[in-house]
Amino acid sequence: MQTRSTHRGLELTEIGLGAAQLGNLYRETTDAEVEEGVAAAWDAGVRYFDTAPHYGLGLSERRLGEQLRTHPRDEYVISSKVGKLLVPNPGGEDRMDDEGFAVPAVTKRQWDFSRDGILRSVEASLARTGLDRIDVLYMHDPDDHFEQASTEGIGALIELREQGVVKAVGAGMNHAAPLAELIRRADVDLVMCAGRFTLIDDSALADLMPLALERNVGVVVAGVYNSGLLGRDRPSPDATFDYEPVPPAILERANQVADACEAHGVTLPEAAIAYVLRHPAVVSVVVGARGGDQVRSNIERYAATMPDGLWSDLEVAGLVAAL
Repeated sequence: MQTRSTHRGLELTEIGLGAAQLGNLYRETTDAEVEEGVAAAWDAGVRYFDTAPHYGLGLSERRLGEQLRTHPRDEYVISSKVGKLLVPNPGGEDRMDDEGFAVPAVTKRQWDFSRDGILRSVEASLARTGLDRIDVLYMHDPDDHFEQASTEGIGALIELREQGVVKAVGAGMNHAAPLAELIRRADVDLVMCAGRFTLIDDSALADLMPLALERNVGVVVAGVYNSGLLGRDRPSPDATFDYEPVPPAILERANQVADACEAHGVTLPEAAIAYVLRHPAVVSVVVGARGGDQVRSNIERYAATMPDGLWSDLEVAGLVAAL
């Protein structure tokens, strides 16, 4: 497993394990699946793991911390997120979470990008994981709270970095433009861009990616399959794109990319990972998985050899931008 570094020297493996499924995303993930999945990632050389309080109302952090505590602390990097505090939710034990996770709603999320809120969030994440430190902290989806997040919030994270509490700071979002604006405003190390730099949606190339490269900010790519569309060798008409039914025009484009992949003897998911890793600003691709089989499948996709002719054919056809 190859690694890439931030400008301050933090090394991330080119593939990271996204731990949303450890928080019972959409359905229950068994304890056995959690153990097998993290073990399969570790055995494959993955040393970057991403979680958040949002994922299963803390369940993902607890489960990931439990698995990682069996490994030497200096051998892996873990990132979590701030901005969504978990607070008591009286009566919630009789209801399920309403934000996509199959867990009882015993707590609820409370937006807070204040300095105090961020410090409380970090303390709670450390308690849930049982680890001595979190290596990377991202502000989580600060779209509607951007002014506070890009001033007081990022200021608190930079303070923690300067104190040596955390090694790298930034934000994770589903939109590229605010991440670019954060880079303009603050001395961040990493941004996590979900779904906006993929084989099908390369909107991050307009602003975020060149700016990140110019400012020496690493980009962690998430959502590389666009919520499922690019996760199969042949896109399905009932696939989702950004968690919604795929529009016909986007489905047609995905099939054209799949045609080119087949012509070169590779698969669409293999190309989806390889394409984003071609960009010099990208330091890691975080891919979620449930259980050992899905983890191993993603690693096999990452390890596939891509013929140079694939990219030139896609560029000539106007299906991807030249990198």
